[in-house]
Amino acid sequence: MTTTHFGFQSVDEAEKARHVRGVFDSVAPKYDLMNDLMSVGLHRVWKAYTLQVANLHEGDKALDIAGGTGDLALAFSKKVGKTGQVVHTDINEAMLRTGRNRLLDAGVVLPTLVCDAEKLPFPDNYFNVVSVAFGLRNMTHKDVALAEMNRVLKPGGKLLVLEFSKVAPPLEKLYDWYSFKILPTLGKLVAGDDASYRYLAESIRMHPSQQELKAMMHKGGFGHVDYHNMSGGVVALHVGIKC
Repeated sequence: MTTTHFGFQSVDEAEKARHVRGVFDSVAPKYDLMNDLMSVGLHRVWKAYTLQVANLHEGDKALDIAGGTGDLALAFSKKVGKTGQVVHTDINEAMLRTGRNRLLDAGVVLPTLVCDAEKLPFPDNYFNVVSVAFGLRNMTHKDVALAEMNRVLKPGGKLLVLEFSKVAPPLEKLYDWYSFKILPTLGKLVAGDDASYRYLAESIRMHPSQQELKAMMHKGGFGHVDYHNMSGGVVALHVGIKC
């Protein structure tokens, strides 16, 4: 049996996707509210910066992986206009359904489909921009997923990975206290689920550091890779350009 991490636990690789699905099935109904509460609204600033770096233009094609409740997909759709295309995907049906309904409420109809980032059902060299916000750390084979993202990008296309990362050393104790004491309590009070938010805190600790992820992206085929720390390294935006 090949094992991988699910938070701080070791689980069978084949079972990780099911465990992660259970977490997001549970948190989907309160996901947006919890994001606002957990980040004190900062997730909106992080995503606004991601949108700026994406630099999408009229007619561009963008793929939002692990798109969840659809906020990035919605923002992308306003940039590419009627002649462009934004595809909104997630491996979790409950999250995707929540996102699709949110997009429809905003009067936006996008291609929305359940798909695994490790096996993307899109042709080679198709998208100008691929994004994955707060989803890469939940993937079992990150290297495979990054190679797939590279495959579907056009030459010169841009991958944007927005993810929780390693905080600056002076913030570590405060961040640990907040992550393991406050977040599960908040999850229990607001979403009725402390265990899922404890997993989210643990999964952040198991995610590669800024430099490690940069190296993984280079190995996945990206010629130029850079990252931008935000909020003291709580979050980093990695940007990879396909050769």
